[in-house]
Amino acid sequence: MTNYKKMKINNLSLENKNILITGGAGFIGSNLALAIQKKFPSSKIFIFDKYDNNERLENGNLVSFGSSENLIPFKGQLIHGDLRSDEELKKLFEIDYDYIFHQAAISDTTATDEKLIYDTNVQSFHRFLNYVKENNTRLIYASSAATYGNAKTPQTVGKENPQNLYAKSKLEMDNISRDFLKSNPNKKVFGLRYFNVYGPNEFHKGKTASMVLQLGLQILDHKKPKLFEGSNLYLRDFVYVEDIVQGNLLCAESKYGGVYNIGYGKSRSFQDISDILQKLLGTNLKNHYVDNPYKNSYQGNTLANIQETVSKLKYRPMFELEEGISDYLNEIIQVYKSLGNNNV
Repeated sequence: MTNYKKMKINNLSLENKNILITGGAGFIGSNLALAIQKKFPSSKIFIFDKYDNNERLENGNLVSFGSSENLIPFKGQLIHGDLRSDEELKKLFEIDYDYIFHQAAISDTTATDEKLIYDTNVQSFHRFLNYVKENNTRLIYASSAATYGNAKTPQTVGKENPQNLYAKSKLEMDNISRDFLKSNPNKKVFGLRYFNVYGPNEFHKGKTASMVLQLGLQILDHKKPKLFEGSNLYLRDFVYVEDIVQGNLLCAESKYGGVYNIGYGKSRSFQDISDILQKLLGTNLKNHYVDNPYKNSYQGNTLANIQETVSKLKYRPMFELEEGISDYLNEIIQVYKSLGNNNV
C-alpha cells in the first residue's frame, strides 16, 4: 500500500468534514479513502459500495470489484448499496456531505447490457447532481479516457470518439455535468478522465487489472512476460494511482469546475513495463510475443493533454513510470505470495 509520501496538497483541509466516497471499496476509491484518512484524520468518511457479490456481467466479468480487503486499515463508516436503488440512494442522501467523490460505476469496456450501464452510470448521476443542487456540496466524479476511443493524440477534452457503451455513458455524464454547471454556476462539479491507472489495491479487478500487475506476477513466477507483437509500438499514458488521488483532492479546493484529463502526460509502451519490471526484479526472461487479435481496433496510442489540468487544478504528476512501478513493486510481490507462491 502506498504511503502517499510525495503528495503535497496546499491550502486544503478536509478536517472535520463529511466525505462520501462511492465505490470506496474498489481500486481508486479505496486509495482515495485511505489517503484522506491518513492526511485528514478528523474527517468523517462514508463509503458506499456494492462489493463483489459474484454477480456477473453477460461477458462473465464481475459487476463490482469492491473488496473489504482493500479497506483493512479504514476506520470510517461502510454502507452497502447499489446505485440503481432509489431507496438506497434516498437513504444515503439523508446525510449532509461536504464533499462527494463519486467513483462507483460499471466500468467494463466490453459490457453490452445497455440498461444496466445506463441505470448504474447515467441515471443515478442525476440523483447526485440534484443533491448537489440542493446542498452546499462539491462533487468530484470519475469520468474516463475511454471517451476518446481512437481519437488522435494528445487526447483533449472536447474531441471525443467513444467506441463502447461504457465510454458513451461516461461522455453522457460529462455532458450532463456541463449543462448542470451552466445552469448552476455557483456549484462545483468536476469530472476526471482517468487514463491507464495502475497501483496498489487493483488485484481484485482480476483480468482487467493493469499490465503492470499482470506482467509483474508472470515475471515473479519465472514465466516469459506475455506481450502482443509490436508491444514497443503500442503506447499508453500510464498514471500511478497516487497521482489519481492527487487530482481528486485538488478538485476539493479548485474554483474551476469542469472536465479534466488525469494522466502523466507522457506515452510509454507495454514493452517498457516488462523491461522496467525485469530490471527491478533482476531477471532476464525473454518476452513471449503473441498475435494481437484486436489489432484492427486496438488503440495505438493514448496521451492525456493535461494543460488545463495543470493550469486550473495545479495538478503536477509525480510518478514517472519507473518510479511508480518501483513504489508499487513490494505490493506486487505481496500479492504473488498471497497466491501461495514462495519463489521470491
